[in-house]
Amino acid sequence: MTMSEKQAPSRSEVGVCYYPEHWPEEIWQRDAEQMASIGLSWVRIGEFAWSRIEPRPGDFDFDWLDRAIDILAQAGLKIVLGTPTATPPRWMVDKHPDMLAYDSSGQPRGFGSRRHYCFAYTPYHDECSRIAGILASRYGQHPAVQAWQTDNEYGCHDTVLSYSESARTGFQTWLRGRYQTVEALNSAWGNIFWSMEYASFSDIGLPVATVTEANPAHHMAYRRFMSDAVVAFNKAQVDAIRAHSDRPICHNYMGRVTSFDHFAVGGDLDFASWDSYPLGFLADRISAPQSHKDKFMRQGDPDFQAFHHDLYRAVGHGRWWVMEQQPGPVNWAPYNPEPLAGMVRLWGWEAVAHGAETVMYFRWRQAPFAQEQMHAGLLRPDSSQAAGYAEAEQLASELSSTEYGEVRPAPIAILFDYDADAAWDIQPQGQGLSYFNLVFDIYRYLRRLGFSIDILPSNHDRLSGYQAIFVPGMMMVSDEVRARLAGLSAQIIYGPRTGAKTSDFSIPEGLPPAHLQALCRVLHSETLPQTAAVNWMGGGQFSHWVDACSSDAEQAFMTEAGKPALISDENSHYLAGWPDFTAFSRLMGWLNDRGGFGWSLDVLPAGLRCRKTTSHVIWINYDDKPATTPAGQQVPPTDIFIESLQE
Repeated sequence: MTMSEKQAPSRSEVGVCYYPEHWPEEIWQRDAEQMASIGLSWVRIGEFAWSRIEPRPGDFDFDWLDRAIDILAQAGLKIVLGTPTATPPRWMVDKHPDMLAYDSSGQPRGFGSRRHYCFAYTPYHDECSRIAGILASRYGQHPAVQAWQTDNEYGCHDTVLSYSESARTGFQTWLRGRYQTVEALNSAWGNIFWSMEYASFSDIGLPVATVTEANPAHHMAYRRFMSDAVVAFNKAQVDAIRAHSDRPICHNYMGRVTSFDHFAVGGDLDFASWDSYPLGFLADRISAPQSHKDKFMRQGDPDFQAFHHDLYRAVGHGRWWVMEQQPGPVNWAPYNPEPLAGMVRLWGWEAVAHGAETVMYFRWRQAPFAQEQMHAGLLRPDSSQAAGYAEAEQLASELSSTEYGEVRPAPIAILFDYDADAAWDIQPQGQGLSYFNLVFDIYRYLRRLGFSIDILPSNHDRLSGYQAIFVPGMMMVSDEVRARLAGLSAQIIYGPRTGAKTSDFSIPEGLPPAHLQALCRVLHSETLPQTAAVNWMGGGQFSHWVDACSSDAEQAFMTEAGKPALISDENSHYLAGWPDFTAFSRLMGWLNDRGGFGWSLDVLPAGLRCRKTTSHVIWINYDDKPATTPAGQQVPPTDIFIESLQE
C-alpha cells in the first residue's frame, strides 16, 4: 500500500486558506475557533510568507509561525504548509539578480508581485530546496502539519516560458543531452530549410525575435526543455521535504495552464490539487459564444470545472483536492460578478462528486490591502460574514452526514497530452485553434450525453476496462502509446490531427496518421473560419479542422461532398474533422450499436450534468432555473440532487 492510499480519507472534508501574517495576532485564536465551529477541517498557510520567515539571508523568524500553527492545532484543525517559493523576497533578487525571467521582448519580469523567477535558473532551485528543507526539518513531524504544498500555481501569469540567459545556456545543455551531435539535431529539425543549420550547440538561441516564425521543431524542443525545468524545480523541493517528513505532498495547479507537463510534475507528488475559480475562468479562459457566457455569468461553465477535476484526479494518481475554491467575486478577470446563491456550495459538491478529498475555500478573510483586496473571502475585511460563509458551512455539514459514495472508473476515457497542447500552440494552422478546445469540446459533448469521463495521460498503464477511448488531436503518438492502444478491446476514436507529426515535428513518412496508415492516409488538411462548415450526410457538421482522407476501409459516415467523415476498421476509428454536437451524437449512437453497450444517450438540459459514484448519481444543476433528469426528477436551480443507485 502506498503512502497516498494509506492516508486517503474515507469522507471528503472542507477547509480554508489563511494568512496569519496578514492579521493581528490577537485575532488568530478567534479565527481558528470560528473555522472549527463551522465544520472546517483543514487550513493552508505559509505559501507566500518567505519575507516573514527569513527577513534577511540566513536570519530566520519562526516564532510567529510556531504560534500560528499551535493555535490552529489547538482548535483541532489540520494544516497544509506551503513552501513560500512563489514569492521570493527582495533580498533574494539582490542576491541572485540573474534569477528573473525575461519575456519574449527581452524585458525582465521584475520584483513587485509574485512568480518573479526563471525555472531555468538552477541557483534558485538550490535556494528553494534550502528553505523547503528548513521548514520540513522544523515542522515535518508536527502532528498538525498533515500535508505539504510546493510553491503556488506553476505557470500562472505565463511564467513557464522564459527567455533569459539562464534559459538559453540551459537549453543548449539540454539539446546536447537529447541529440548528442549538432549534425543529428540539424537533421531531426530539418535545418537545411532556409539555411538554418548550426555549426555547434552554442550557436543555438531561443526561438524568439525571429523575422517570421521559428522552426516548429525548435519551438517544440524549447517547450520540452522548460517543462523539464519545472519538473526539476518541483522535485528539488519534494526531495528536501521528504528528507524530514512523511506527510503527503501536492502542488496546486491552475485552470487551463498547459505550458508544462502536469503529469510529469505529478510523478513526484502524492496527490494533486488545483485552484477553481468558475466565474473568472468563464470570462477569461473559455472559448464560447457570448450568449453562453451571459447565461452562466454567475454560475460558471457547466463543464470547465468538471474537466479539471477529472484531469487532476489523473495527475494525482487518483487522489486530488481543490486547494482554492472561489467564494465570491474575484479581482483578476475581465469582469467579476457575484455568484448566484447556492453556487459556492454547488461547486464544492461537484468537486466531491468527481472524487475530491478536500475542498478549500480561498480565503478566510478578504484582504484590505495590496493586489487582491477586491477578492472576496468567507469573511469581509471587518470580519463580518460574506455570502459564501454560510454555504461553506452548509457544505461541511452535508459532507459529514450525507451518503454519496466514492468516485468510480468511468466507461469512457479521453487521453490528454501536454506535448500535443504545445504542438497545437506552435502550429495551430488556423486562427484561434487549440488542442485544449478540441479536447474540451469532446468532453463537454460526452457530459451533455450524461457520461462520466476519465481523463488520462497518454502513457497511462491501465487503459483496459473502458468501453471507448478518445484520442483527439494528439499530434505525436509514441511507439509506447501505440502499443498500449493496439492491445485494447475498447472502441478507440482517433483524430482529427492524431499522429500528424513525428516527435521532432515533421510530417511522418507515408503521410499521417503515423500509426494508422493501414486504416487511412490524410492527404491534406484544411482549416475553416467559424462561419464555414462541412456538412455530414444525414446531419451534423465539421467545423474549424477537416482532414481529406484516402482509405479502403469502412467509411461509416460521409460528408455531403462524398468525403470520409469517419473511417473504421474493427475497433479503430479515425474522425476526419472537428465535430459539432449533432455529428458527435450520431457517432456515439453508432459506437453504441457497434459495441452493444446499452448507453441511454439522453441529451441533458443545457445546465444539468451528473457524475456517477459507486453508489449514487450526483446531479448538478448550473442553471438558474429548475432542470429535469431523464428519470423525471426535478433538480432546483443552482442545486444538486443525489440519486441512489440502489433504489
